[in-house]
Amino acid sequence: MKIYTKTGDTGETSLFDGTRVKKDDARVDAYGEVDEMNAWLGLARASGLAPGLGEAIVHIQRDLFALGAQLADPGEKLAPRVTKAIIADADVARLEQLIDRLETELPPLRRFILAGGTPAGAALHVARTVCRRAERRIVALQPPVDPVLVRYVNRLSDLLFVLARAANHRAGAAEVEW
Repeated sequence: MKIYTKTGDTGETSLFDGTRVKKDDARVDAYGEVDEMNAWLGLARASGLAPGLGEAIVHIQRDLFALGAQLADPGEKLAPRVTKAIIADADVARLEQLIDRLETELPPLRRFILAGGTPAGAALHVARTVCRRAERRIVALQPPVDPVLVRYVNRLSDLLFVLARAANHRAGAAEVEW
């Protein structure tokens, strides 16, 4: 299989149901933001993380492929056939459990903190901001997407903040308060 298909040379792409849309379509924009977030998470993993954090990020990256698939499937035809392409309430709960677990090892927040720290921590902060941008794109979609997708992305941005703090804390990088 070749990597290039030439089917997008006119500025269009296909959704999973075969519908051709412009590459600046709101759905394409939304799953493009999710793809960018996934790449930032890959950079965070490649930047060196404490044990346990990298595995959690790989799981999130797999979730993001499922999220992107659901966004590219306006007719909701893919998910029933491909169970790994489904984001569900259990995935949101898993993110919440990880947030709760990681927060037990972190000092309580007293003020806002500036993004930065280690390369991995800084990449996680960037991923968090891309996640918030993706969330804005997703909530603007018409017709609206499955509400669990919005809950997942909202919770994920919280988790990415906590992961950035945990990565920096475990590496001994001080947080700079604002």
